[in-house]
Amino acid sequence: MANQRKHPDRRLTVAPMMDCTDRYDRAFLRCATKRTLLYTEMVVAEAVIHGNRERLLGFDADEHPLALQLGGSDPGSLAEASRIAEGFGYDEINLNVGCPSNRVKAGRFGACLMAEPDLVACCISAMRKAVGVPVTVKCRIGIDDMDDEETLPSFIAEIAETGCKSFTVHARKAWLQGLSPKENREIPPLRYDVVYAAQQRFPDLEIIINGGIPDLDVALDHLRHVDGVMLGRAAYHTPHVLAEADSRIFGDDSKSVSRRAMVEAYLPYLEQQLGQGVPLHSMTRHMLGLYQGLPGARAWRRHLSTMALKPGAGIRVVEEALAFVEPDQDLAKAG
Repeated sequence: MANQRKHPDRRLTVAPMMDCTDRYDRAFLRCATKRTLLYTEMVVAEAVIHGNRERLLGFDADEHPLALQLGGSDPGSLAEASRIAEGFGYDEINLNVGCPSNRVKAGRFGACLMAEPDLVACCISAMRKAVGVPVTVKCRIGIDDMDDEETLPSFIAEIAETGCKSFTVHARKAWLQGLSPKENREIPPLRYDVVYAAQQRFPDLEIIINGGIPDLDVALDHLRHVDGVMLGRAAYHTPHVLAEADSRIFGDDSKSVSRRAMVEAYLPYLEQQLGQGVPLHSMTRHMLGLYQGLPGARAWRRHLSTMALKPGAGIRVVEEALAFVEPDQDLAKAG
């Protein structure tokens, strides 16, 4: 087995989200927090092996700490994809055992693998032997008619035999029949108690809770029961929620970052990427929720959504959008 390097600090992480946590979003979130562990979108192992690796795996050094989430169920392919990803410099490789989409299920990976813990164990073992960075698992508390309180501890116990030490658990069941991926994020009831119980049962393992967590206040409450918290949609739709993460979660001596400061810190990155031919809207779409709930938020979203699509759109579009929001109020809200 390869020597496993020290794991990243996972007290606060941002979930892998398809069509959301691409490299441009991660660069924007880094304008709010330097310490929070970020995850890529899920990348299929076979795509890593046979596809455009720079497009699929490339990232900017400022995105560290950064984890890659892989999807797959073939131990050999996952091991090879992990080796390739380690070469790109990722801090962690995570196996998706939680996504409930039909496309993922048809490929025999994602949440359906919770019914095959022996196969997951083979995959994790192969991945760990292939790389020196930590290999982790993201799963649900169970699927379909499985018993929540029995399934999760049994699953964790079997996977932990491989040497895997970190499990991120979405505290909902996944219903593979009858619910869409969106419904699976909202309809199955949250069972935080099941995840808390897993942490108590496995005190030597790192258990990270995910699902329906809206802000840092709630995250801090969860941290009284588990080792880490993963924010999902809240971090994407209201990115300023991370502005105090470095001080409140990690204890850094740093001040909250205002929304305007996040924008100003992102502008040089936008300019650099525009110079490499990246369309402005590919980056500004991740900024739409920055002023959510504040006066001017609708005008901010509308201006970015429409003007960033125009041919030749540049950073002036973002600077113009700032005129729709109030800087003094913004600073007051930001703390």
